[in-house]
Amino acid sequence: MDFNKHIVLEDERVQLRPYQPADLQALKSIALDEDTWRYTVTRISNEQELAQWEEAAQQDREAERRYTFVIIDKATGKLAGSTSYGNISVADKRLEIGWTWLAKDYRGSGLNRHCKFLLLSFAFEVLQYERVELKTDVLNLRSRRAMQKIGATEEGVLRSHTLMYDGRRRDTIYYSILRPEWEHIRRTIFKDLHSLTPS
Repeated sequence: MDFNKHIVLEDERVQLRPYQPADLQALKSIALDEDTWRYTVTRISNEQELAQWEEAAQQDREAERRYTFVIIDKATGKLAGSTSYGNISVADKRLEIGWTWLAKDYRGSGLNRHCKFLLLSFAFEVLQYERVELKTDVLNLRSRRAMQKIGATEEGVLRSHTLMYDGRRRDTIYYSILRPEWEHIRRTIFKDLHSLTPS
């Protein structure tokens, strides 16, 4: 995983490109929707917290911990949200897909499915990684269903795993996809989507 590379992933529906400071204004209207952060570890409820999110994203990329993308709806050219690769272990050929948030209008629209296809394709076919992890709050049934729908295997719950912004201790449920499983998932669950076009 080359953190210095400008990675752009796209298909006919969506483009994922690295976050840049000029995106912050467009992200503001999405980020300040309170419902976005119901099950997340952190929240963005004002411009100061959005600036802290930006700083963390930049620091994590410099430290080679997380690579943050913005999501562009190619039909309109609008910025629809953000997603990331994180918890990257080059030695273990393992990473996590997460830190995903979408504008309300795009939730349930299928856009996130395109994002996951592109991210999984790049991880397995270009990076040649062996394992992709996903996790969520055990209470987040929508997210859990979405992970199952893309073929991820439920691995278990880590109890009292994470302290949430409101003081609640979250039980975190983990899912994964392994490289030997990817070809079947790509040909069945994602059979309607075109091959990856990284640049």
